[in-house]
Amino acid sequence: MIRLNELQIGRYEYDYELDSAYFASMEHPLLLGGQVHAHAWLDLRENDFDLRIFVSGEVQVTCDRCLEPMTLPVEAEDMMEIEEDAQTLDIEWLAYELIIVNLPTVHCHPEGECNPEMDQLLQAHLCRTEEEPEA
Repeated sequence: MIRLNELQIGRYEYDYELDSAYFASMEHPLLLGGQVHAHAWLDLRENDFDLRIFVSGEVQVTCDRCLEPMTLPVEAEDMMEIEEDAQTLDIEWLAYELIIVNLPTVHCHPEGECNPEMDQLLQAHLCRTEEEPEA
C-alpha cells in the first residue's frame, strides 16, 4: 500500500511479484495461481498524478471445456485514472485487476490437449444433426 500523502512530488517506480500465494489470497475463483511480474510508474505532481502499470507472466485458470487447470500467458499495460482525493494506492490490487480484464473471455486448452475422459463425455452429449459425423 502506497500512502500518496507521504510522497514528495516526483517520479516513483515499483516492482511486485504476484505469485500463486498472492492469487490464492484474492479469493477470486477465476485465477488458480500464477507468476506475474508487475512494474508501476507513478508520476506525482502538485494536484494530480499518473499511474502506469505493466504486467507480464502467466496465470493458471480452469479450462471451460474440460474443467482441468491450464496456463495462460498475460502481458498488458495500462494508464490508470485514480480519484483526485485518493490517499493510498494498492498497486498489487490494480495489477490484479489489469490481469483479469486482459484475459481471454473463453479459456480452453488447444485442440487435443483437454482431459481425454472429459472430452469423450462431451462428445457423447453433443447435439448433432443427422448429417454431422461424430468426431
